[in-house]
This record gives sequence, C-alpha cells and structure tokens, in this order.
Amino acid sequence: MANKKYEALYIVKPDLSDADVQKIADRFKGVVETNGGTVESAGKWEKRKLAYEINGLKEGNYILMFFEAPPRVPAELSRLLGISDDVVRHRIYIRERIEESAVPAASSAE
Repeated sequence: MANKKYEALYIVKPDLSDADVQKIADRFKGVVETNGGTVESAGKWEKRKLAYEINGLKEGNYILMFFEAPPRVPAELSRLLGISDDVVRHRIYIRERIEESAVPAASSAE
C-alpha cells in the first residue's frame, strides 16, 4: 500500500523539563522512522492551558508531528502513545490534500 500523510498531536505532562519533552518527541519520531515512515516536522508548540482538567492536570506541553508512513504505522504509534505514562492525550489524523481543482478560481474585479 502507498504511504499516506498524517498529523499527530499529543499532550505530555506539564511538569516535565524541556529536555524530557524533547526525549519523548524524539522517541515517537523514532517509532515512525523505524517502521518505514518519514517525519516531515516535529516539535513542541508550548505549554498551554487545557480546555478542561484531565487526570488532575490543568495544562500540558503540546507536541505536533507531521509524517508520511504506511497505514500500519499510525496504529502502532497510537498504541505506544496510549501506554506512555507521560502522554496525557493524543490524536492522529490523516492529512487531506486540497486539490487545486477544489479551490475556486479568484475572479478579477474589472
């Protein structure tokens, strides 16, 4: 099967140091790469307030990763994110490509 493009967003505990957050991001980046995928970009957004309290936490460090991988990789990544004690929440999406034909042409104001 052909590779698809994905986007993973996960929240890690707010009490972790920047170095620990980077280690976590690198670990999950490695999961994608060792399973035949390529990471386009990955990085920490910032520590943000959560919309609602999760497991007694009111804020978390958000990490966003864009990657391309075989269809089996998101399931494995989701499994590992789900069992990690440092990850509060996670979500993986398929990135839809906007076709140029779907975008309406700009009309000129003459």
